[in-house]
Amino acid sequence: MRTDYHVHMAETGNLDVEYLKTYIEKAREEGIEELGISEHAYFFHETSDILSNPWVNNRRTLDFKTYQDMFDEAEKQGLPIKMGIEMDYMPGKEKEMEKFISSRPFDYVIGSVHWIDDWGIDLAIYRDEYEKRDLHEVYRQYFDRVVTLAESGLFDFVGHIDVIKVFGYEPDDREFLRDQYRRAAKALASTDTCIEISTAGLRKPVGKLYPDPELLQICKNEGVGIVLCSDAHKPDHIGHRYEEAIDLAKSVGYEEVHVFKDRKATKHPIG
Repeated sequence: MRTDYHVHMAETGNLDVEYLKTYIEKAREEGIEELGISEHAYFFHETSDILSNPWVNNRRTLDFKTYQDMFDEAEKQGLPIKMGIEMDYMPGKEKEMEKFISSRPFDYVIGSVHWIDDWGIDLAIYRDEYEKRDLHEVYRQYFDRVVTLAESGLFDFVGHIDVIKVFGYEPDDREFLRDQYRRAAKALASTDTCIEISTAGLRKPVGKLYPDPELLQICKNEGVGIVLCSDAHKPDHIGHRYEEAIDLAKSVGYEEVHVFKDRKATKHPIG
């Protein structure tokens, strides 16, 4: 089965059923059987107590009701779509995140690390920050957050688990990286939190899939489940270079993907 649960709409169009249909049609063309929309939570006014900074606040323009109304209308029309959310994991805000998540009828919830304090690690405007910091410490801080994200048990899967490499800054010390990968995988396994194999990195400066093949192998060894995602920000991204994601999954021994409904997961053979 092909899944794509990491899809966004708000940056390139309206949160309405007509625009949603363009995503659904593209998914059908790509042979994707399970499609979900997981808008960035920071767009919604209801998340202001979880994450606030000038970059985010400038983009926080929506009420969650707009999002919910789109899915309610899609259900009335019989459209095959899952409702998700991508939540920026913020250490120390677990209670606020849990309140937001539990009070809404999501099919699945993605937890992602985009921020180390006030540093947006995957934003081009902050790219130079990598030149100013110790790269080992950057990776250590990033994976500290991945570990506590996993241990929180709030999320169904982690988005682009090694997005910290987005601009191509990666330590040469592979043993150091393996240490980060191992502790992340153990934390994920302890709460049955999945990861995504994401083709988004192929569109980014790093030009690689998320995750690193060695990280994926370590996750497989620990029993961490997977989903396939594109992190699409427009319809054309859906299914982008999916065969490479499938090949990577199979190369480390995965035979199944997870499918979500009402925050419950089932396993299906990889397409």
